[in-house]
Parts: sequence; structure tokens; C-alpha cells
Amino acid sequence: MNTISILGCGWLGKPLAISFINEGYAVKGSTTSEEKLELLEMNGIEPYIVDISDFEEYDSFLNSDILIIAITSKDVDGFESLIAQIQESSIQKVIFISSTSVYGKLNKVMTEEDAVLKLPLTEIENLFRENTFFETTIIRFAGLFGDERQPANWFKNGKKIPQPKGFVNMIHKDDCIEIIQEIIAQNCWNETFNACSNHHPTRREFYTLAKLNNDFEVPKFEENEVYEWKIISSKKIQEVLDYTFIHDDLLRI
Repeated sequence: MNTISILGCGWLGKPLAISFINEGYAVKGSTTSEEKLELLEMNGIEPYIVDISDFEEYDSFLNSDILIIAITSKDVDGFESLIAQIQESSIQKVIFISSTSVYGKLNKVMTEEDAVLKLPLTEIENLFRENTFFETTIIRFAGLFGDERQPANWFKNGKKIPQPKGFVNMIHKDDCIEIIQEIIAQNCWNETFNACSNHHPTRREFYTLAKLNNDFEVPKFEENEVYEWKIISSKKIQEVLDYTFIHDDLLRI
């Protein structure tokens, strides 16, 4: 039985861990909070405290076959220290969860071939991509939603929503989990993927409908901004994994 370690068992990592346990994997999961250890254990996850910025040794947590990194840290030094430990561990495969925020708003469709911004996140991506001690696949998820993370709850208290003519790039948690499972099941390594619903309504359409469907007032928008947008293409991941999105109509969420 393969063992998977998930660095960051939060909003995405915990249900991801449970999904792998249901598939028969042994799963180790990390948190930075002592209070959450019991919750992880109750769900069948072997719990660990891991904070990469502490520069401690995590030999037992990294004693696995596959490591999935699902934390939002942009601590380049912390990741360099972690990678050094991965090199000395039994980990052979890594999935690094990144973000489509690496792309600028260039008023065009963005693919994996497009240039990225110079950010700590892209520097961390490159640390994993260039390492030859293990194989890494990088997933750049678009805006995340699902369960308690609902767009209707964003931009509250009269806060104006920017770029109403721009386009929405989002992905549901169910699709995130399914895509990660497929990468492992299909042994798809040394790749970089965008992952985003194919549906890109305008921000005005999307947030207006989300608010009204949840009995909120019609939202207010910033109307006089310079028009900036991007549309994230998921063509590559759909072709390589033969993947069909579960939630692909963002006006019916």
C-alpha cells in the first residue's frame, strides 16, 4: 500500500486526505496547529505538526512514497530547507499546488507556455521543477470555491468589486481533488498544468448572480478602472489526463 503525505491539511488538504484513505492509501497529514491534530486523527489521518519556516527535521512525516504540498507559504528559504529533506527521504513523487496568480493580466488567454511573473511562488515552482532527486508535477489552480468558500460571501459590506468586465477564473474543490487523484493514478509526472473551469463569465455576471441567488443585495462594481483581464486555459490538463470538469458552469454553483 502506497503512503501519501499531505503538507497542509486545511480546506483542500483534509478532504483530499480523506479521499485517498477511502481509496486505500495510508495518509500522513500536517497542520501548524496543535488543536487540529485530534481532528486529523479522527478522520484516519496520521497527524503531524509541520511548519516549514521553523527549519526543523520532518523525517517521519516524509517517510512516504508521494508528497502533496497544499500550503500557501511563500517562504523560499523554508522550501529550500524542505527540498533538502525530501532529497534524503523516501519520497519519489511530489505534487506542488501553485496558483494561476503567477500569470499577469495581459488581456489574453493564458496557457502553460506563457511567461509568468517574477514572484516568490514562481521561484518556489522552479526549485521543485529543477530538482532531479524526485519528480514533481505542478498544478496551478484558479480561484478556489466550494462548501463554505462561496463567492456570494465575498465583497461584503458594500465593498465594490473590481474589473466587472473582466472574466472569472475559478475551480471547485471537487475538481481539485479529482485532478490530483488522476495525476497519481495516471502516473503523470514532470508536468505543469493549469486547472480552471472552462466557463469564464464576466465578473459582473458571476458576482451579481451569486449574490442574488443567496438573497444578498446587488453588488456594486468599480466602473472606471483600466480594463484588465486574463482567461486561464485548461486545455492541456484536459487532453493529457482525458479529464472532464465536474463543475463547469459557474453560473450554476
